[in-house]
Amino acid sequence: MARLVAGRALASGWRLAASPVRALKGWRQRPPERLLIAPQDIRTSDPTLAADIYAGYFAFAGKIVNAHGRSPFELEPQSDAWARALSSFSWLRHLRAADTAISKANARALVEDFLTVYGRPGQNPAWEPRVVARRLIAFLSQSPIILHGTDRAFYKRFMKGIGRAQQFLERAVAEGLSGDDRLLAAIALTELGLCAEGTGKLPQRAGRLLNEELQRQILPDGGHVSRNPRILIDLLLDLLPLRQAYAARGAQAPPQLLNAIDRMMPMLRLFRHGDGALALFNGMGVTPPEELATVLAYDDSRARALLNAPHSGYQRLEAKDGAAALVADAGRPPPPEFSGEAHAGCGSFEFSVGTQRLVINCGAPDPNRAAAAEAARMSAAHSTLVIDDTSSCRFAFHLGARKWLGDAIVSGPREALAERREDAGSATLAIQHDGYAPRFGLLHQRRLTLQDDGKRLDGVDRLRAAVPGDAIEARPFALRFHIHPNVRLKRVRDGHAVLLAPPDGTRWLFETPWIADVEESIFFAAPDGPRACAQIVIEGETRDGLEVSWSFKLAQKRGE
Repeated sequence: MARLVAGRALASGWRLAASPVRALKGWRQRPPERLLIAPQDIRTSDPTLAADIYAGYFAFAGKIVNAHGRSPFELEPQSDAWARALSSFSWLRHLRAADTAISKANARALVEDFLTVYGRPGQNPAWEPRVVARRLIAFLSQSPIILHGTDRAFYKRFMKGIGRAQQFLERAVAEGLSGDDRLLAAIALTELGLCAEGTGKLPQRAGRLLNEELQRQILPDGGHVSRNPRILIDLLLDLLPLRQAYAARGAQAPPQLLNAIDRMMPMLRLFRHGDGALALFNGMGVTPPEELATVLAYDDSRARALLNAPHSGYQRLEAKDGAAALVADAGRPPPPEFSGEAHAGCGSFEFSVGTQRLVINCGAPDPNRAAAAEAARMSAAHSTLVIDDTSSCRFAFHLGARKWLGDAIVSGPREALAERREDAGSATLAIQHDGYAPRFGLLHQRRLTLQDDGKRLDGVDRLRAAVPGDAIEARPFALRFHIHPNVRLKRVRDGHAVLLAPPDGTRWLFETPWIADVEESIFFAAPDGPRACAQIVIEGETRDGLEVSWSFKLAQKRGE
């Protein structure tokens, strides 16, 4: 914590000392002269939403606002998330999809309103670095409708707005912008350098920044350093058009860009369940099916899912026919600057068969549910073992350090190990982490074995003294298996088994020598908002050498 606080204080001092130089440089910098190309926006668009926007309805981040004939930029924002979505202008693609004279005029009018109200940098969500980068990308990709039939005065004003966004992002990068926001800023500036004329040496500066951040943030196995599966979708939706922009200008795309895209595709498939949703780890919430399908359509190799991602800390077990899949978190927390959405889920797993998810994690809620987001990050919201209702990671907000460190993880497992073994008829994954060693002196070990036919999953959870021979104080533990809300549960065999009834007509049996209870849980990653679900819970007291065995097996096939 001391290093993190000191680093932020040093960055703040640097910004203050360098501000006069930056102000002089910004005053001398001219905006780009004109746009040469418009990069493609490959995000799914809906022309019917253009009618809602024209009628004054702006639905973002779970909030619907009726402007009643006023500019939406003059209204009091319903939430910061709503204001960010509005000011990002990502919704312009819906107006472009409508392709009518009214939608083009509406797009231009709304951009003009923004330039009037929020055209200059200020202390509001519209001028957060991430929002500015998103807006710059949207202005470039949707420039054909924004500038359709416009006059020279508006064109100059629009280019001046783009110039201010460029200056703001370059200044933010120079002041130490960190996390995935830095990579997004690099993408936006690189795209501007390709699309505009009169940007000076911006293409070279932005290209170097992009290469540096891709090398730093995209790990060798294709995962993102934040360990959030959702970021892979967002990055690919930005990097794929950037690759096309290089081709449109007749320029050679950097090898770092091409290699990053090639590595990210198999990694994205690692997280994918049979129903198309991504596994719920480290900030992943609702899977946008249309965006995921768009990204995977650009995967020329159609490669199989990656199974072993040691750099990202994820593992996947599959049945031979691919019908059953298990995805497990076997990694340490990400670096603090990338951990604002990371979860304390080391050792947790998700299990699906066909299009039915059985064992899940609770997932991340939408941005408007701050309290729920904190709860979703705890170890108890994951299918893993929890000691004394304590998470395997510590968060800044639990230590009263949110003011200085935001939502970062300040401590967690220092060592997370994973070993795979292929045997005749099965595949086994062994995971160990020391997240509970500092407070309870215990290591959590988990062994998962999936049969090749996908009809049985066996598991063993063990607790071992971190220092052999040390006395271990007895503390309560809970071994949790969160179950998808579509699956009904019933305790059988005097509490030593639980019958799972998915809607596909199959029946699965959870068995353990211990007593298994069924308790309430919550599923945050449903498209229509949080849903009630259930969890299987095994409880007891910790000790050195504790071992809990369990299994999921197919008890009844579909149609039997």
